[in-house]
Amino acid sequence: MTDRITEHTDEALIIGAGISGLTCALALHQAGIPARVFEAVDEIRPLGVGINLLPHSVKALWALGLKDALEESAILTSTLRFHSKHGRAIWSEPRGLDAGYGWPQYSIHRGALQMILLDAVRARLGDAAVASGHALSAFESDESGVMAHFTHRRTGESQPSRRGKFLIGADGLTSTVRAAFYANEGNPVYSGQMLWRGVVEWEPVFDGRSCVMVGHNDLKAVIYPISEAARRRGRAEMNWVAERRLPGSLPPNRADWNRRGDPADFIGAFADWRFDWLDVPAMFAATEHVYEFPMVDRTPVQRWSFGRVTLLGDAAHAMRPNGSNGASQGILDCMALANALRSRATVEDALLAYEQERLEPTAKLTLDNRETGPERVLQMVEDRCPNGFNDIYDHFGRAELEDIAQRYKKLAGFDRDALVLAERSSPRGDP
Repeated sequence: MTDRITEHTDEALIIGAGISGLTCALALHQAGIPARVFEAVDEIRPLGVGINLLPHSVKALWALGLKDALEESAILTSTLRFHSKHGRAIWSEPRGLDAGYGWPQYSIHRGALQMILLDAVRARLGDAAVASGHALSAFESDESGVMAHFTHRRTGESQPSRRGKFLIGADGLTSTVRAAFYANEGNPVYSGQMLWRGVVEWEPVFDGRSCVMVGHNDLKAVIYPISEAARRRGRAEMNWVAERRLPGSLPPNRADWNRRGDPADFIGAFADWRFDWLDVPAMFAATEHVYEFPMVDRTPVQRWSFGRVTLLGDAAHAMRPNGSNGASQGILDCMALANALRSRATVEDALLAYEQERLEPTAKLTLDNRETGPERVLQMVEDRCPNGFNDIYDHFGRAELEDIAQRYKKLAGFDRDALVLAERSSPRGDP
C-alpha cells in the first residue's frame, strides 16, 4: 500500500464504472452528494453486447436527465415474443409505451449505455470524477469515513489512497468489496448453461422493435435489435444470445464478458432453426465477434451494508439474465440509495434503509430467475408438446400464459398499474 493519501472526506467513493457505478454517481450528484468513481481498467471503452432496460429503470434514467441521449441510440422495444424450437409463436405481449406504460422499454448496446452515463458523469461532476487505472486493493472504515487503497492492475504499482465519507461496492460479479465481507463465498454459481453472444447487422424481424425468445431450457436463442440508427435506415443491429446446456462445474476464468467464443461449440445445435421469419444459424455464422460467458449468479446474502460500506448492482445481487433484469435492478438500487441518503440523518442509517428496501426484492428475483423467470413458458411448451402444435391454446389456457407474464412483472417491480400508482403518489415523481 502507499502512504500517499488524498483527503476528500465529504464524498462517496464508488468502486466500479459500470452501469450501476456511473448511474450511482449521477443519482448522488442529483441529491447533492459529492461522488468519485474508481475503475480498475486504464481506459473505459464501449464493450459488451445488448441489454434491455425495463420501464421502471427507464423512469429513473429519465429522472436523471438522460432521455434524449438514450433515444438517440436505443430501440423502443414494442413486443416480447416467445416461440417454440420449431419457430412457432407461443405468446406475445406489448412492451413499454406500446403496453401503455409512461416510459418505454429500451433495447440498447451495453457499451453505448455506459458511454452515455460516462459522458454525463464527466459533464456534471467533472473529468476528475472518474479515476481509471484504480483497482481497489483494500479499505478500512471507521466512525467518520472510509480509507480506500488502490493499485494499478497492469503494473501492480500503488496508486494514491483516498478517504471518503462512505464507500459503495459497484464492482460487479467478482466484487472486491463483497469479498471483504464474504471471503469464503467462492466462485459464482454456475447454472449448467453456457451463453454465446454477438451483434450483427441483419434484416429486421417482425416490426423491427421486437425481442424474441426461442427454444427451451436446454437450447435457446434470444434475439433483439439494439440500434435506433440502424432501424431508421431499414436495418437491424441484431443482438443475439445462444444458450446451450453444458453440465458440469464452472470452468476456471470463464466468467469474463470479453472472452472470445468459438461458434463451432454451439452453432451445430441450431442447424435446423431456419424459420420463415429468421435463419438463425446464418445470423450466427455471419457474426464477426462472438463472446462466451457462463450463465451464473450469486446466492443472495443476508446483508449488504456494513457501517459506512455497502454493495450495489451485481456486487449485491448478481442474477441470471432471464427476464432481462440485471441492469434495471442496479439502476433502481442507485435511486433507492440516493433517496435514503437524502432522507436519513446519518450515513449508517441511510445505508441500512437502502438495504432494507432493496435486499429482499432482489433476493426473490434472483431465486426466481434460477427457475428461468418468465421464460419458463418455453420449457412448459417443450414439456407439453415437444413435437410441435397447431394451436397453442389446445395445450394452454390464455389465462395461464397471461398469469406467468404478470406474476414476473409484479415480482420484478414493473407492473404497469403499480408504477402508475407510484407516480401519482410521488409529488416529485421520484423513481
